[in-house]
Amino acid sequence: MSKHQYAMVMDLNKCLGCQTCTIACKKLWTDRDGTGYMYWNNVETRPGLGYPRQWDRIGGGYDYGHAWEYDYEQRLFEGRRKPVMPFPEPQSGVNWDEDVGGMNGSENYFFYLPRICNHCTYPACLEACPRKAIYKREEDGIVVLDQDRCQGYRYCIQACPYKKIYFNEVAGKSEKCIFCYPRLEKGEVNACAAQCPGRLRFVGLLDDPESPVHKLVLVHKMALPLYPERGTQPNVFYVPPFNPPKRENYGKSILEDPRLPLDYLVQLFGPEVKGVISQLEAELKKAQEGGKSEVLQLLIGRDAEVRYRIRPELVQIKA
Repeated sequence: MSKHQYAMVMDLNKCLGCQTCTIACKKLWTDRDGTGYMYWNNVETRPGLGYPRQWDRIGGGYDYGHAWEYDYEQRLFEGRRKPVMPFPEPQSGVNWDEDVGGMNGSENYFFYLPRICNHCTYPACLEACPRKAIYKREEDGIVVLDQDRCQGYRYCIQACPYKKIYFNEVAGKSEKCIFCYPRLEKGEVNACAAQCPGRLRFVGLLDDPESPVHKLVLVHKMALPLYPERGTQPNVFYVPPFNPPKRENYGKSILEDPRLPLDYLVQLFGPEVKGVISQLEAELKKAQEGGKSEVLQLLIGRDAEVRYRIRPELVQIKA
């Protein structure tokens, strides 16, 4: 067990689906040879197939799609007027189902789900690695991969239930999200969080009573992990989407006639999600009636001091 555990909470009600976090991560960590298809951070539209395709379903998780090219030459230099189309014909990719969503009766619905490595308390990838190349940092709970020890067996990719480890075919090594630990060690928050225009990410030590993640997860219990039944105890948590009731039902409880099927949220976040939504609804009503809601004030996260509490002096990484 780690001495401390860095964690992240993402409020799905504030995600714009703009992919700024994806680009920030991509430019910082995965613009090298062999990393073209890697998205240590990606934002999926839900419901949808996800990335890699159907990663959350039994038997899936290995279809990343293919990078496609565009024949600009025929139009720009050869004078042909055919439309520029991608080839080969794309079949899947990152956020392939962008804004498609699903139907609940006559109501359309969707929401965005940002994903990074969950830096689990009990990482399946760590257990699966015969080379002990993956380890959980004792000082801060971040799960990292020793590139010198990795031999590219890829058992880690097979074991991770969230399919957040990638294989670099050029280097012959596996790679994964490192929770921006070089930034945290300097007292800077993760790049995905720093660049997020929606201000939906909260970062801190789960065991620090003053951190926003401690308050949201352990005190107010407003954030839940993804697929908790998979047993790895993720340290990335989500405030579930809080859609209004269906049309012509304004004023009713969200739980009475939800626009977003509750069964789908239970599938993603477990049965506790109904209690979280009920509590969110109660906090909103309290604020609308002129009361003070500490939870809503925290979730609004007006400035970085509220959203992040990075403690490099407490973690004390060994040299």
